[in-house]
Amino acid sequence: MAGRHGNKGVVSRILPQEDMPFLPDGTPLDIVLNPLGVPSRMNIGQVLEVHLGYAAHALGWKVATPIFNGANEKEIRELLKQGGVAEDGKTVLYDGRTGEPFDQRVTVGYPYYLKLHHLVDDKIHARSTGPYSLVTQQPLGGKAQFGGQRFGEMEVWALEAYGAAYTLQEILTVKSDDVTGRVKTYEAIVKGHNVPTPGVPESFKVLVKELQSLCLDVKILGEDGEEVDLKDDDDDDSIYGAGGKVLPDDEITMDDDLPNGKDVDADEAAEAGFEIQDEDNVFGLLNDSYTMDSDDSENV
Repeated sequence: MAGRHGNKGVVSRILPQEDMPFLPDGTPLDIVLNPLGVPSRMNIGQVLEVHLGYAAHALGWKVATPIFNGANEKEIRELLKQGGVAEDGKTVLYDGRTGEPFDQRVTVGYPYYLKLHHLVDDKIHARSTGPYSLVTQQPLGGKAQFGGQRFGEMEVWALEAYGAAYTLQEILTVKSDDVTGRVKTYEAIVKGHNVPTPGVPESFKVLVKELQSLCLDVKILGEDGEEVDLKDDDDDDSIYGAGGKVLPDDEITMDDDLPNGKDVDADEAAEAGFEIQDEDNVFGLLNDSYTMDSDDSENV
């Protein structure tokens, strides 16, 4: 539900009318709000609306207050006084289950409240495996894309505070962007083997690349002090020979695709596959095809 001041919230509990707190004259409340929603968001408009509605109800008036230039606190206090109710807008409430009065007086009034059409049945979502972003290699977001649940910075802090190290490692690696680790983990689960140790997340590799772009020579050291080659974790750049064996760089040849049939390493081989004709010629051909002046247009 939501008021007219951006004060939205979920319905956490629905009670029978007889169990709701009630006023001294026996009138039960319709909605009970958590007061902690006011100071943190500094949303004072909803409180003033409650008071003004209470005064208007007591006086039998209808009130129209212009936006940004409405009734101020002093005027509302005067109206509450005229209506014969407490100036602070508070009253004694009684517990609907026991009939006993609450220890403190409570702010009561008549605000407008609206129903927002957000239902649990439409919101519920779960994911086992699913699509990943091509850029970050992390799961997509949102129910519509069958995405994962966002685990943000403060959620990480919470697990750190509880000392849930293995849960945190799993969330940040095999359940996120540890590309090879998640494949190996899935395979281990299917085969009934022990889950392997998670690898390096893709986001860390991107961080290293960004540092290298700043001309910083970054070297990753393992627990034994030896340098870790991040490519060892990822077989994306590997080229396979017969029997699924990964070929070393000096054995990779691409005679058909490369000039002179020379030996190349994996990076050069990958780049060669994306070479296209001169850019100007490509766009010239496209421009000709759009104007339909060229004989080549039918071939585009």
